[in-house]
Amino acid sequence: MSFHTRGALRLAALLLAALCANGASGADSPDTPSVAAQHFAAAAVRAGDNQRLPFAVVDKVNARVWVFGTEGELRGTAPVLLGLAIGDESVPGIGERKMSEIKPGERTTPAGRFMSEPGRNLRGEDIVWVDYEAAVSMHRVRATNAAERRLERLASPSVRDNRISFGCINVPAAFYDLHIQPAFGQARGIVYVLPETRDPRDRFDFLGTP
Repeated sequence: MSFHTRGALRLAALLLAALCANGASGADSPDTPSVAAQHFAAAAVRAGDNQRLPFAVVDKVNARVWVFGTEGELRGTAPVLLGLAIGDESVPGIGERKMSEIKPGERTTPAGRFMSEPGRNLRGEDIVWVDYEAAVSMHRVRATNAAERRLERLASPSVRDNRISFGCINVPAAFYDLHIQPAFGQARGIVYVLPETRDPRDRFDFLGTP
């Protein structure tokens, strides 16, 4: 069993146990938060960690994003494309390097709590900065390279083909316009990226001590 698989199972087991303890049940569906995201969002609001700001939870294991309001009310969910490489850390200084210099194994979407802010890329497109120093943003999916099949990857029911980006979080354009841009494109918010190789309690104090 791979390290990634063990980490994913540990994450799912931890959060599932917490949900069951609170009386939650039922299978995940595309219209409701995953077990991991649901427990996480509730814990963040209870602890006041979202600072009464809208927030997003990115579940890398399930390749989805959920957008929540200030009180934890679910506003929408969509599949996402993520960094090609498995891992929860950004390579130091990666945000200052040219994309052509970034190796496949360095293309990670970092995990953690990020204060997002509106921004624009070099093309002048509006984006949401997640980790500015690492040059990681959330933006509309771009289908400029047909060989990458990014739209097909988003539409696929499998999560195995959702790893393609340099680390940015690619969101369906319609979902971005309906949910991401209004919530995070005008002012700051919180973006939580759940880890895929680490215990989430190592990253988020409000989940308790490992």
